[in-house]
Amino acid sequence: MSRRFILRRQVEFNHCDPAGMVFYPRYFEMISATIERFLADEIGYGWADTGVSSGGTGTPMGHIEVRFKAPSLLGDWLDFSLAIQRLGRASATFEIICSGADAPRFTCSATIVHAETGGGRSLPWPDPVRDRMTPFIIAAHDP
Repeated sequence: MSRRFILRRQVEFNHCDPAGMVFYPRYFEMISATIERFLADEIGYGWADTGVSSGGTGTPMGHIEVRFKAPSLLGDWLDFSLAIQRLGRASATFEIICSGADAPRFTCSATIVHAETGGGRSLPWPDPVRDRMTPFIIAAHDP
């Protein structure tokens, strides 16, 4: 079974609409934060390390799909569970499952592209980064 990265966070006022539920675009920010924390904390390849702001590399979103299942409310604690569905030469597709104490909130498939900043040309993942990502790839027999 593959490893999963878990990010736990609480729903804050700034995430919510006037009804006290997470406004759905805020989930996309949380998805981006989950991927950023995974790359920085687990892989050791955070955006500050890539030189994203000085002409280095970055990981722009190439594709994203989200299936919402239940609302999240102000104060709820959410677990964002991340594994890799596919690791390509210059891309990675993540499976992200968001759940709260009582129910799954959404499932997500998100593909990022490892690319140079400025020109946008895709670049192969550095070998050490690929090696650290490999244990998170979902095996064919994983549930």
